[in-house]
This record gives sequence, structure tokens and C-alpha cells, in this order.
Amino acid sequence: MDKKTEEGTLTGRDAVAKMQELVKHNAVCMFTSNVGEVPLQTRPMTTQEVDDEGNFWFLSSKDSHKNHQVSEDARVQLIYANTSESEFLTVYGRASVLDDRQKIEEMWSPMAKAWFEKGKDDPDLSLLRVTPEEVYYWEPRHNKMITLTKMAAAAMTGERREIGREGKLEI
Repeated sequence: MDKKTEEGTLTGRDAVAKMQELVKHNAVCMFTSNVGEVPLQTRPMTTQEVDDEGNFWFLSSKDSHKNHQVSEDARVQLIYANTSESEFLTVYGRASVLDDRQKIEEMWSPMAKAWFEKGKDDPDLSLLRVTPEEVYYWEPRHNKMITLTKMAAAAMTGERREIGREGKLEI
């Protein structure tokens, strides 16, 4: 059952819908693997989809460093930033490497050809599925103009204003 718990916390279908909304706004994803070691291994990746169960899907090279790391330690962190809308999302979860040709067909986009010259039939092509365990989001409460006006008023008066909302997303 979907319900809103404490302020900003969304659960179930509402949480999945919020993740889908924040990711579809072309937010940049920084994909971090090997989270148990410093320096962190982070790289930009394109999210193909957030499915209805809340899993995040990526296309990846079977022979990539990140695939090897995920095979050894499934813990990953995804960090999304859509700075033009002041929307942010962080996802801690478990990744798995899959070789599912039917799902690759579903996930394929013409832009992926830049990385996989042989197309969706490239034998080096695999999927990464990230199943979230902890998710947190930040977003503005109002449109950009209202948010900027509230920020300016807060700066001039020194009073704290409720400009954004944040909370956990529990699937």
C-alpha cells in the first residue's frame, strides 16, 4: 500500500513514481562502484530506465572496470543532479550484471551506438540492474521564480524559508 509517512517520505508506488520523475528530467547520474575503497570509483552513466519495481537499468560493457567491480562487490551509489530544476537524488543499492538479450533490446537507444559500435547485438554489451536499498531526494517546493524570490527574501531578512522538500523514498 502506498502511503506518505513523515514529511517528505514516500513509500511504495509513490516512491517509484518520484524516482522515475526525477530521473526522466535528464538528470546526470554519477555511478559509484567499489564503495568500500577510497578513492571512490565514480563515472557518469546514462540511466536507460527506472522500472515499475524501482530498479535502475544501465547498458554497460561486459569487460568494463565497473562490471568487474560490481561482480566482486555489488554495493553501489547513484547520485543524480538536475541542477536546472534543483532536483537531486541519491540511491544506495545492489547492482548485478545481466546478459538478457530481450531486456537489452528493450533498453537499447540509438545514442548507445556511440559506445557499442556493433549495436544491440554487440557481444560486449551487458546490463547493469541496480536494486535500491536506501533512496533520498531533494527538490524545490515551487517553480524557479518563486524559489529565487524566497531565497532572496531569506537572504535580505535573515529568516529561514522553506524553499525545498526532501525525504526518503521507501520501495
